Amino acid sequence: MAAIEVGRVCVKTAGREAGENGVILDIIDKNFVEVVGVNVKNRRCNVSHLEPTENKIELKSDDIEEIKKELESLE
Repeated sequence: MAAIEVGRVCVKTAGREAGENGVILDIIDKNFVEVVGVNVKNRRCNVSHLEPTENKIELKSDDIEEIKKELESLE
């Protein structure tokens, strides 16, 4: 299992959104990824501030609302 990969569900461990679940949308470089979640804004995040889970979502489209609904169904 790759820890940091597109579609991986993770928990933010730092910042105002700490403790919230998010999905990795894009890997920017070795230190940063783009994350979105139900209570997480679509933004860049340092990978050291994420705790990957064993869950993964298959990203079928770029529709943020659809991704959020799929994430809600996992919770």
